[in-house]
Amino acid sequence: MYIPAHYKNENLDEVREFIKQNSFGILVNQVNDRPWASHIPLELDVDKHGQEVLLGHISRANFQLEDFRKEQEVLCIFNGPHSYISSSWYKEEEVPTWNYIAVHIYGRLELLDEEAVLASLHKLVDKYERDSADPISIPNLSPSTMRQIEGIIGFQIVIKDIQAAYKLSQGRKEDHPNIIYELKNKGCPGSNTIADLMGPKK
Repeated sequence: MYIPAHYKNENLDEVREFIKQNSFGILVNQVNDRPWASHIPLELDVDKHGQEVLLGHISRANFQLEDFRKEQEVLCIFNGPHSYISSSWYKEEEVPTWNYIAVHIYGRLELLDEEAVLASLHKLVDKYERDSADPISIPNLSPSTMRQIEGIIGFQIVIKDIQAAYKLSQGRKEDHPNIIYELKNKGCPGSNTIADLMGPKK
């Protein structure tokens, strides 16, 4: 994606944490020469070779599976908070804009065997059940429920390129106090988060 230099985040530790916190992503590939996308969890992990990967799965009924080939390059998109920025909040006249965080990852898709798929599901369920009042666990599911796993295909994406855009009014430092104030006044979660990200680092 196009990222002006002053919006590019090359702090990979920060980007990794963003992916972990915003792991419901979009997987894009080509199906019959058309772009195809699925909205799915894509979990950041490390494979047995120490290579960073994204783990995911889709339904066997998903047409996206038709062009899942080893060595195929795919795009994964992770969206974070965003908010409209009114230029009325600036000291000088300017056009309005939008602040946001987005990460694009390119990589090579590889299908997983049954054992690896099951291991990835263990990790996925344990991560998101952690805060549940009555958490479920894969080993405790009945055989009939577990048979549903036969309806999915698991994969990993070996990461080749990470592009991270953190557009947070970097070119308008003198206007940050008022932008932050106005964002907080909007009272919506995205605006509040963008305001917090624009504030002093804690």
